[in-house]
Amino acid sequence: MTLQRYFIKEDQIRDDQITIVGPDVHHMVNVMRFGVGDQMILCTDQKKSCVVEILSLAKTEVQVKVVAEKSEFVELPVSVSIAQGIIKSDKMDWVVQKGTECGASGFVPVRMKRSVAKVDPKKASSKACRWQKIALEAARQSHRQMVPIVADVASFSQLLTMQQQYDVCLFAYEAFDAKDKQRLATTLRDVEDGARVLILIGPEGGIDETEVHALTDAGFLPIGLGPRILRTETAPIYVLSAISYVLEIERG
Repeated sequence: MTLQRYFIKEDQIRDDQITIVGPDVHHMVNVMRFGVGDQMILCTDQKKSCVVEILSLAKTEVQVKVVAEKSEFVELPVSVSIAQGIIKSDKMDWVVQKGTECGASGFVPVRMKRSVAKVDPKKASSKACRWQKIALEAARQSHRQMVPIVADVASFSQLLTMQQQYDVCLFAYEAFDAKDKQRLATTLRDVEDGARVLILIGPEGGIDETEVHALTDAGFLPIGLGPRILRTETAPIYVLSAISYVLEIERG
């Protein structure tokens, strides 16, 4: 039987006992209908996993004790954040859900010139909360050890400044040349475990030429994603799958 998975902060563990509060309590008590003695898996923000047993349940908290450390590591060897040019809401939902399943560590929705969809600044916070919930559920389903962080909607200029926070910054570009065609593969083969990687995917209308110049000036490198033109919501999955193949399967 597969145990249900939840996420906590490392500092919640006190002498092998943990107090769980918040929305997870409702899920445990009213959805899963757990009882005393039932077990589940808790993953900490340090990507550690443990099997716990329920000691007591109440409306506002659940007390558990650690019964075993769980030896697993299912995260990509590098931390990959997907910067996604704003797209229609249902497509963005899909990118967050499937991107989480494929191993993304974070998502940055970005306002870009050719974005057809617009996010009302007054609703941006609620949008980010919705996407964060989607990431949480997808992380549970795919047995992740962490929940990807969905950042607040960023402007294109804000994205450019993020370059300093990452070891590698790339952007998918359909007008790639021969060197760009090989760059994803060569970059992945050279990247070290633990590196932070940021990859920008343009919106439905693609990346504007002025944005391309700004990206390259800021240190972002263009990459090709094969000979076919991918839909914007397909491209992140393609990239994450390629990363998984090179770093987890090919590298072994």
